Amino acid sequence: MVATSKTPAGGERWYATGKRKNAVARVWLAPGTGRILVNKREVDEYLRRATLKMVLQQPFDVTETRDRYDVFARVGGGGLAGQASAVRHAITKALLAVKTEFRSPLKKAGFITRDARIVERKKYGQRGARARFQFSKR
Repeated sequence: MVATSKTPAGGERWYATGKRKNAVARVWLAPGTGRILVNKREVDEYLRRATLKMVLQQPFDVTETRDRYDVFARVGGGGLAGQASAVRHAITKALLAVKTEFRSPLKKAGFITRDARIVERKKYGQRGARARFQFSKR
């Protein structure tokens, strides 16, 4: 879902949801200085790995809007890598709501498509999704 709303100060902000694995992210994008808050914490505090912080910045780098928008994200489920990718997906969708011209570079980078790969379920009577218990003939 993508929506546009007005802030109390009269500015515009955009809302979008993103998903990856079991993680679901809700993101509000507002004009600002490039501040990113994830679950009410600074991105450096929440995502300690540099690669995960880089994942969040990718849509801004592709559209050349790095320090123009503030991001407020609420994310839950999954691990940190899935959460970072879910926030990236939501930021991408919110940027599309900001300006439709961003669609081409974001599509080319592969950020618009939701990554549908999820963990395969464990099968009953077995050790895992594909793994089997060792077979003994005798």
